[in-house]
Amino acid sequence: MQTTPSEKKLLFLAGRWEDGEDVTTVTNPFSGAVEAEVARAGSATVVEAVTAALAGFQAMRRLSSFARSEILRKVSESISDRREEFARTITRENGKPIRQARTEVERATHTFRIASEEATRVGGEIAPLDLRPGLEGRFGLIRRVPLGPVLGIAPFNFPLNLVAHKVAPALAAGCSIVLKPASRTPLSALLLAEVMEQAGLPPGGLSVLPCRRMVGDLLVQDERFRALSFTGSPEVGFGLKAKAGKKPVVLELGGNAAVVVHEDADLEAAVRQSVTGAFAYAGQVCISVQRVFVHEAVADAFTERFVDATEKLVVGDPLDEKTDVGPLIDDENAARVESWIEEARARGARVLTGGSRQGRLVLPTVLEGVDPSLPVDCAEAFGPVVNLHRYSDFGDAIDRVNRSRYGLQAGVFTRDLGRALYAFDELEVGGVILNDAPTFRVDSMPYGGTKDSGIGREGVKYAVEHFTEPRLLVVNPPPSAPRDGLA
Repeated sequence: MQTTPSEKKLLFLAGRWEDGEDVTTVTNPFSGAVEAEVARAGSATVVEAVTAALAGFQAMRRLSSFARSEILRKVSESISDRREEFARTITRENGKPIRQARTEVERATHTFRIASEEATRVGGEIAPLDLRPGLEGRFGLIRRVPLGPVLGIAPFNFPLNLVAHKVAPALAAGCSIVLKPASRTPLSALLLAEVMEQAGLPPGGLSVLPCRRMVGDLLVQDERFRALSFTGSPEVGFGLKAKAGKKPVVLELGGNAAVVVHEDADLEAAVRQSVTGAFAYAGQVCISVQRVFVHEAVADAFTERFVDATEKLVVGDPLDEKTDVGPLIDDENAARVESWIEEARARGARVLTGGSRQGRLVLPTVLEGVDPSLPVDCAEAFGPVVNLHRYSDFGDAIDRVNRSRYGLQAGVFTRDLGRALYAFDELEVGGVILNDAPTFRVDSMPYGGTKDSGIGREGVKYAVEHFTEPRLLVVNPPPSAPRDGLA
């Protein structure tokens, strides 16, 4: 078990539950109650974890595809069996409404199931090499081999499924992984470690190390890790990239996602999906809807419906089954979002609904007439705020979406195939979502962005590619001769 008599949560070090250098406190964002004390790794534990990951890699890379697949399948099934425990853990540590937490758990079971399948598909190819005279008979065998130990650093907003997107593909590839969960939300990752231990993962295949940032930096700088996968802010992500040395880095960073609603759109669907995409988990999602560009012919109708739907959202206790919007993660971020709204109001923006907060609860807010240079529009709000803009020309709307330092995903509502393909060609984003909000994500699809939104792609298959590399065997067969007894 992972608790001591004092109920302190222990860290998971290469198959063992261990105490740490000190402790961190996990606080419920809504109630303020202390949910747990968690052991935090120090520099000595880091040294031990890296050594164990090297040994764990040798064990993982020698496992058969079937064995890796079976471990991942068991993890998926165990998460499903304990889904309510996982969901309530998520809600208690990060304030996500319980219905949305259950959706995250369902997605995590899917992520591990996909990884179980991908573990059997890490293959290669045969390449002809007899391309010049004198090379007759030569060919190449190319197989993808695991890179080595992986370091994963996860964010607070999806403390189970974004952990799964580090752990599952690394194990499917045949790598070991050391995971640093977000400091505010380590409980879900530690619960996952318990499940993985029971699934028969080799010792050293996984360590989960809550730790201070400076200790995490020691992990990032360690050259024995062969890959780094980070999800978080651009400022932290690119800072880690600079410290990571020679290792390949996958960065899934921020965004200020946009939606374009053309005059031929299904307005009911556009409103429904954009409201959900804007205010789920109080907007603390990298692909949360932040900017909406609506054609002037339908702007009045869209705005009226959007505001009406927003005002029907239930704000409050995330453990209440009726709640749609819960708290922000901490007081600092709630105050920041409120200040950005007030700055926009002072600069002439109209607050159509919301615009206030009670502690960490920020009411879902819809703004119109926002200066695009203000942070609430051009930066990542990471809160329940949406800015409505009007346009007359579709091409101009696409250009306005692109006037951002981010480029994660964008949504486009139109029935016109030509406009849809134009948006696909011109939008500077990692994913264009047609007739849905940019918050749409299926865990098998390639997910990542351009510009300040990151480098590389998640989605299990695509992450496996980041955690493996091609290895070539050049075959120069000896001259063929008939075997004895064969003519």
